[in-house]
Amino acid sequence: MPPSNSRTSTPAPAAPVAESYEAALQELEQLVGQLDAGQLPLDQLLARYQRGAELLAFCRERLQAVEQQIQVFEAGQTRPWEAP
Repeated sequence: MPPSNSRTSTPAPAAPVAESYEAALQELEQLVGQLDAGQLPLDQLLARYQRGAELLAFCRERLQAVEQQIQVFEAGQTRPWEAP
């Protein structure tokens, strides 16, 4: 029987999907171009589609955070903005 580990393992924080909104958008545009070309093998097609879905969700979250901050500014309530 393997020795039991008395420490509880905590998962490492997940790496961000992309460095920034702009980087995610650029990569997403490249992926769309690759998918539109129709020259990818099926397994690569699926992997790129999944990556595109991750990037799209990342971009939507960033846009939503900025929209919320704009609403705060428009309401006259300034507060520090925290990126998600």
